[in-house]
Amino acid sequence: MNNIENIAWEKMDGLIPVITQDSKTNEVLMLAYMNKEALSLTLSTKYAHYFSRSKQRIWKKGEESGHTQEIVEILLDCDNDTILIKVIQEGVACHTGRKSCFFTNLESNEIISDVEVNTSNKYSVLDNLFHVIQDRKNDDPKKSYTSKLLNGKENSMLKKIVEEAGEFTFAVKDDNSEEMIYEAADLVYHTMVALASKDISPDRIKQELARRFGMSGIDEKNSRKEE
Repeated sequence: MNNIENIAWEKMDGLIPVITQDSKTNEVLMLAYMNKEALSLTLSTKYAHYFSRSKQRIWKKGEESGHTQEIVEILLDCDNDTILIKVIQEGVACHTGRKSCFFTNLESNEIISDVEVNTSNKYSVLDNLFHVIQDRKNDDPKKSYTSKLLNGKENSMLKKIVEEAGEFTFAVKDDNSEEMIYEAADLVYHTMVALASKDISPDRIKQELARRFGMSGIDEKNSRKEE
């Protein structure tokens, strides 16, 4: 019998931080969060499940990449509000392809570990784009256009979405397929930047589209009015 009810869930607003550690080397691999359901799944399956704040759903570590984490031990701290899990890491823990998510020196900004696995083919194009955009948040705005958008005035960032939407519309009106593709890509990029600025994963857009399958457009609009 586990002691899942001993955790201070209310104190942590239903989400508890989880430190993930390599069971053989004790290297810290990542920090994530679990709600009660994610922890229950972790305990029952013996594989790490987390709750993603950007995706707003439970996800199994490695569900896309195959880089799973098999549970060896789960430890609860003295305040009952933080968990340490020791795992057997399959592949790498970080979406960048590095073993650990902790690879940047805060003072020097030096990257202290190399990419071990090319993970670009493990995720969808939109997921990769979202990761890249998030990674650019701390880049020099003078050298990174994405960083400039994220760290500049919000109205300037949002204005680009309106501009790209207009240009896409004109391309459709002109029946120019090449321009339609080009402008649609620009529109998706700038929309993704806005989502990343609010830490909203494209996975949530996929979830919403999936919810609408089997529902007519009229019914979907009416359901929004009822809410």
